[in-house]
Amino acid sequence: MAEVVRRSAFRLFSPSLNSPRCWDTEGAVDRSFPAAAMSANGYRDYFKVLGVERGADADAIKKAFRKLARQYHPDVNPGDKGAEAKFKEVSEAYEVLSDPDKRRRYEQFGQYWSQAGAGPGPGGVDVDFGRYGNFDDFVNDLLGRFGGPGGGAGGFQGGGFGGAPGGFGGFGSGFPGGFGSGGFAGAPGRQAAPVNLDAEASINLTFSEAFRGCERTLAVNDERVQVRIPAGVKPGSRLRLKGKGNLQPGTGRRGDLYLTLQVQDHPVWTLDGDQLKADLPLSLDELALGGEVRVATPDGEATVTVPPAMAVGRSLRLKGKGWPVKGGRGDLLLSLSLKQPARYSDQERQLLEQLRAARSSDPRADWISAARL
Repeated sequence: MAEVVRRSAFRLFSPSLNSPRCWDTEGAVDRSFPAAAMSANGYRDYFKVLGVERGADADAIKKAFRKLARQYHPDVNPGDKGAEAKFKEVSEAYEVLSDPDKRRRYEQFGQYWSQAGAGPGPGGVDVDFGRYGNFDDFVNDLLGRFGGPGGGAGGFQGGGFGGAPGGFGGFGSGFPGGFGSGGFAGAPGRQAAPVNLDAEASINLTFSEAFRGCERTLAVNDERVQVRIPAGVKPGSRLRLKGKGNLQPGTGRRGDLYLTLQVQDHPVWTLDGDQLKADLPLSLDELALGGEVRVATPDGEATVTVPPAMAVGRSLRLKGKGWPVKGGRGDLLLSLSLKQPARYSDQERQLLEQLRAARSSDPRADWISAARL
């Protein structure tokens, strides 16, 4: 994971008109940012700050804030005081417009909106970048503190670690949604929707590992986790690792990690439900005359008796020699198949010629009769 630069904590102050500002935006106007956001009398047009229409819905406001927060974040613009001031300004605008009650009072009373009701106190909220592993974590926590709607948790699969040197990496991962149960000071009792912090991953196992069980060491959010996989797991099985999922910044809450097990194919064995299957190759004389033959099982070699005149496709069942199941082992099914040599010897050909001459029945007589339409 790329090193993360820890910036000193700064304070995002609530937009109370009764408290002094702790930042100054004059002399640092970005031409891509609305220049008329503040009027001469000090009224700050939060809609223009975010670049949205006055009738914009919550999703449009949230989308605009995410875009601008990325653009003006101090770690994306190191040493740029203007960008830092813009970042604080869009954060202030989002705090007001994302809260239905604050937005209603803002639209009704304009610059006196905070005096028309119980506005946030002057203390504001401390934001310390040292608590966050990447930029997405910070903005997700910020959205949660401002009462933004919750969303899916990111950070395990493809989510934003590493990358940009000297700052927060993984900007291409997007914003998975707002974390937190938030509210600014002065707005007690606000509770965001629960956040799904569970994560998912896949593990590939060999057929032998799935049959016998194994242990794997995984790297989960910079933590090494030992996973014991029991014997007899099947393709698509899921294991749950409690408390090893995504971490919600600012709360310490952590979800679970679900592992989906993928099992590689085997050249001999196949699994059908609880039954282990394989083809058993036999010679022509073994199929015709039967007898004892040597076979393979998951536990090693064994000897089985093949009855005479067995048809290709019939199966021999070996009880308790199959796949591990609860309370024991399933059955092993060996399907009979004819294995012919690449070339018969002269003696074998002579014997086959004698067999053909001595054959007493037509193997296709009933088949031809039944095939008539």
